Amino acid sequence: MIPSPITTALRVAGFCRVSPRETDALLGRPAVAGWDAFADSWNDLGLDRFMADGGRYRRRRFAAFSASPEQIVRKPHQPHYQSRDHNGLNGGVQRWFAPIDDAIAEHPMTQGVLAAGLALFHPLTMDPPKAWHVELHQFRIEAGDGEAGLPTPEGAHRDGVDWVIVMLVDRHNVASGVTDIYANDGARLGSFTLERPRDTVFLDDHRVLHGVTAIRPLEPGAPARRDVLVATFRRE
Repeated sequence: MIPSPITTALRVAGFCRVSPRETDALLGRPAVAGWDAFADSWNDLGLDRFMADGGRYRRRRFAAFSASPEQIVRKPHQPHYQSRDHNGLNGGVQRWFAPIDDAIAEHPMTQGVLAAGLALFHPLTMDPPKAWHVELHQFRIEAGDGEAGLPTPEGAHRDGVDWVIVMLVDRHNVASGVTDIYANDGARLGSFTLERPRDTVFLDDHRVLHGVTAIRPLEPGAPARRDVLVATFRRE
């Protein structure tokens, strides 16, 4: 059962930050037990070649699923698309990324995240769909002495979906990377840093905007990286 504080926070504030301990309780022991292999897969992501700012600081893989209370099924590989209304930098084009490996798509951690999102978001949605279109993204943002890494180069934004999950996988030699949450009128509702593996935030994409500040190396001369898993849920 989804802990009631998460549900309450989403209803009241439109977002909820969840600690690793709470995330582990939410996902269950089998998911957490396979964490090392799951996290290691971030070392095999392809370069994002669709950055309109010319940046080469983002790596990613992508997968899509159909999720209903009865089952979660992976869809055939497809492009990721956002309108320019939601992504003024990279939107308006079909973006093809390397698929998430089957072993990771079927991993208990991935399946746990998808199941938790479904169990949480479905009852919170008025007239929920029979099945949700879920998109899953593995992101790595890199930074060095000569280039900052931008987790959200489009700035504070909505993803153009219904619900969003962002889970930190790893931070290495990273300074900054602060998550900011805003109301529709621009008022800041929250500001925090996802610092530990499985620090997670749940977002109502209709009610709040989110953004993450640029990262840079904490220790100059050494590379910095920030790895996250993002899952978005929208009506089919």
